[in-house]
Amino acid sequence: MATDRPAATWRNWARTESATPRAYETPESLDEIAAVVARASERGLRVKAVGAGHSFSGAAVTDGVLVSLDRFTGIEDVRPTSAGALVTVRAGTRLRDLNRLLWDQGLAVPNLGDIDVQSLAGAMSTGTHGTGARFGGLATVARAATVVLADGSVVHCSPDDHPELYEAARLGLGAVGILATITLECVPAFALHAAEAPGTLHDTLAVLERDRLAVDHFEFYWFPHTDRVLTKRNTRLPADAPGAPVGRVRGFVDDEVLANGMFEVVQRVATRAPATIPRLNEFAARTLSPREFVDRSYRVFASPRRVRFREMEYAVPVGSVTDVLTEIDAWLSRNDFRVAFPVEVRFAAADDVWLSTAHGRDSAYLAVHQYHRREHRAYFDAVEAIARAVDGRPHWGKMHGRSAADLRTTYPRFDDFLAVRDRVDPQRTFANPYLDRVLGP
Repeated sequence: MATDRPAATWRNWARTESATPRAYETPESLDEIAAVVARASERGLRVKAVGAGHSFSGAAVTDGVLVSLDRFTGIEDVRPTSAGALVTVRAGTRLRDLNRLLWDQGLAVPNLGDIDVQSLAGAMSTGTHGTGARFGGLATVARAATVVLADGSVVHCSPDDHPELYEAARLGLGAVGILATITLECVPAFALHAAEAPGTLHDTLAVLERDRLAVDHFEFYWFPHTDRVLTKRNTRLPADAPGAPVGRVRGFVDDEVLANGMFEVVQRVATRAPATIPRLNEFAARTLSPREFVDRSYRVFASPRRVRFREMEYAVPVGSVTDVLTEIDAWLSRNDFRVAFPVEVRFAAADDVWLSTAHGRDSAYLAVHQYHRREHRAYFDAVEAIARAVDGRPHWGKMHGRSAADLRTTYPRFDDFLAVRDRVDPQRTFANPYLDRVLGP
């Protein structure tokens, strides 16, 4: 229940942001969430909801009342439809738990990112997406929401009921209120056939348009300072397709020993001896071996991530991928800057969500990373400049240096969003320094 108890310092997973709020609340019901917000507003305190803390940006930081929805979880309602079901979910539900609950109902979220530790509200509010030229981000499957506004009132919104609030809230950075429940349009459960293989960047880019469009979920990882990549092709299958999951031993070796344990060792070596990074990248890429398996969709989409890092991601027009990667490679060479993390490249369909990074255009996502013990600023600044030159849009939940003044020009509905915010939160109860920068005070 609500406690209004003093809070210790909160930190996000990446340790890029921290806060020491005046109070930390853990409400267990919609009424309690509303009461927490109303009481804070009456006292003139700012309020922010927090999930798993997996955003690299300061979206959840506050000096007022930090509201955890970890006790407000689970599925509230399932309404079958001809195409699947409309599923109403409490916003604090972690994606990994939601996926299992949906599977038990014979359902699935159409597309997911590669991490499943986030809360549903946090993932949706910051624009989390997966990959697939025919699929949008998580916000595109939200069909309704219950939002707690700054005065503590509770509003149900959808395309037919308070439609502008719905448009703003389904990807709203927490700026218009606290998402309490979200209704998702789910599809029948499905399996994925995963085919992972090493290759070259040259060959991958040569057939990129074919693979992007022909494969349900295509992505690749480029190892900087080399021409080497790892490609991932995931093809949708019926849920009852014969399963062939990765064996327990191979899974442990690939996902824990190599992808996490050995990768941590590589990062530590790279930190001590940056000059070795090109050789380390070449060695790592060449040790990759092809693998194929079939498993539940959510098990294929997500992978464990235990090596701590910093991340910036930009959505760029899909036709600019080759040019952007070429420019990044050239900058690394010119500046003798070493990066031991692969660059992740994914894809998404155009959508109509006001603050979506794929609003109005088919998009490619380029995510750059740096180990948390190494300096990232010069690299991230350079990639940001390259992405901005092709009208790139930064992922709201990851690190970037953009502000409202220059973001407005790339989002056609930016001012529409601000108008909703002005109407429902004129006192800026849900504001914080990050929102002041990216949306304006």
